Amino acid sequence: MEKSSVLGVRLSLKQRYLLLLGFAAAVIIASQLTRSHPPRAKMKRVEGLRANSSQFTLEKNPFRILGGSIHYFRVPRAYWEDRLLKMKACGINTLTTYVPWNLHEPERGVFDFEDELDLEAYIRLAGSLGLWVILRPGPYICAEWDLGGLPSWLLRDPNIKLRTTYAGFTEAVNSFFDKVIKKVTPYQYSQGGPIIAVQVENEYGSYAKDEKYMPFIQEALLSRGITELLLTSDNKDGLKLGGVKGALETINFQKLDINEIKYLDEIQPHKPKMVMEYWSGWFDLWGGLHHVFPAEDMTAVVTEILKLDMSINLYMFHGGTNFGFMSGAFAVGIPAPKPMVTSYDYDAPLSEAGDYTTKYHLLRNLFSSYHNEPLPKPPSSQQRRAYQFAVVQQHLSLWDSLHSTEKPFRSQRPVNMENLPVNNNNGQSYGYTLYETAIASGGTLNSKNNIRDRALVFVDKHLVGVLDYKVQELVLPDGKGSRTLSLLVENCGRVNYGTTLDEQRKGLVGDVELNSHILRDFVIHSLDMKAGFVNRLQGSSQWVSMQKQPSFPAFFRAKLYVNSSPKDTFIKLPGWTKGVVFVNGRNLGRYWSIGPQQTLYVPGPWLHRGDNQVTVFEEQEADGKLYFSSNPDYGMAVDVE
Repeated sequence: MEKSSVLGVRLSLKQRYLLLLGFAAAVIIASQLTRSHPPRAKMKRVEGLRANSSQFTLEKNPFRILGGSIHYFRVPRAYWEDRLLKMKACGINTLTTYVPWNLHEPERGVFDFEDELDLEAYIRLAGSLGLWVILRPGPYICAEWDLGGLPSWLLRDPNIKLRTTYAGFTEAVNSFFDKVIKKVTPYQYSQGGPIIAVQVENEYGSYAKDEKYMPFIQEALLSRGITELLLTSDNKDGLKLGGVKGALETINFQKLDINEIKYLDEIQPHKPKMVMEYWSGWFDLWGGLHHVFPAEDMTAVVTEILKLDMSINLYMFHGGTNFGFMSGAFAVGIPAPKPMVTSYDYDAPLSEAGDYTTKYHLLRNLFSSYHNEPLPKPPSSQQRRAYQFAVVQQHLSLWDSLHSTEKPFRSQRPVNMENLPVNNNNGQSYGYTLYETAIASGGTLNSKNNIRDRALVFVDKHLVGVLDYKVQELVLPDGKGSRTLSLLVENCGRVNYGTTLDEQRKGLVGDVELNSHILRDFVIHSLDMKAGFVNRLQGSSQWVSMQKQPSFPAFFRAKLYVNSSPKDTFIKLPGWTKGVVFVNGRNLGRYWSIGPQQTLYVPGPWLHRGDNQVTVFEEQEADGKLYFSSNPDYGMAVDVE
């Protein structure tokens, strides 16, 4: 029998044949990996993602986008890698993320790309883990995020026309894009990075107030060096008005209607079809129920989408949390806006705390058949702890906390949040504003529907009622002499979708009347509750023991003791009514006893060994303890309609 020698080892003809077969298989697998994972930056790249036929191509090879949305700004940075590895192990090959302008430019000309906002680090991480990236830089993102991601200081302009070519808006967009696009262009595919496509604005077809706007945004991207494939994203109705020449149109939906797919084909024949937002779940509103979308129903639709040879992006793959005051409000088809809850769990394949769900396992099984190599093993789940309850030790009344705020502003007329002369004349974006004036009698207080969105009403620091969209009149008690009327007005979240974006100013947006007389001469305190304020509060000398009965609203503080490596937990507040929780100075978000959400997510990386400071701002009623659970409580569930 013929013999040969390879590396000093003599092989039979059969062995040589098997060896050659192995080499061939390795070459094939390598080419497939090139198509489904980002090649190394040093590898020469010829052609990025293209949409020149009925299938996407990457390096001229057929390519299907199996995408998932995870927003870096909704996830603690310490968990970015964990969440992206879990995404990759599910069979996702492309990460999509929005860019929140309001966080990156909190004051005009002041930019923040640090910590949880380090967009470049997030893109680099995705690339290093073998994920492609579709970037959705806005400027408007919707995302159930306050004002759809637009910064509130834009509303200081009384004539502002958001999402149009109004000069006051385009100048601000250009300034923001000068910063953010410059940061992301080096991470494009053509330069060895993972970004294979960039979205032009977001769902503009549902707004469509200016036919010149989308071409303006497109040119703003191109002129700053974006060279990858451009996309737009709309629901079926929006497709009629949301496109722009030179960008591939994609569609958003949850339940499959074949007529919508046919329509997409008609307006864009011989092009790849993609669901840019396949809604894996839904968001929740305060006072409502917790929305769920059954796992089997979701998987059935995803299966059909893939059978139609379409690409897909799961919105959301992992929702995360609307930390702080970032949750938006819903206002479509209802008389008044309804604020969204803090959790953005979204009933997504990965839960708010990054746990695997039934949806995850079903999708992994489905997506595995669209890969030529075995999927990576899913990382182990994060551990959680139900810590021992924390006893509230001290309280500080709202009125005593005012020493830690900026100097109050005096004005004859009420001034809305955004136009207050605070934050370097950028106004107040989030939180509460306290309006105080003198009154000489009791009688009927009428808000004239000028409260945005909810006000606690006090006479000489005694609560007399609540005014909001539904309740616009309140009887004030009679009394002798001059008394102080106080209205603590909360911005419950600006509308993030729909045609009323220009009208989202908060606080007192007009006059209020007492016995049909317009009230004047206000002292206005800004309570945006930013980290600096919370830290200053801790040093106040006016905290008092819980042995003394608190007056409301008030801040309460307790210590959570952690005796080992910190783990994720959920804080529960039975017996409390409404407010905000801070842990070690970080704003976890709002709670409200009306639900559906009954717990707030506390990330382990935000805790440390030993004592952790928990500060609660409570509006009306407090229990003496804070409880911790290893599991969330999102309230009574209802299927998405």
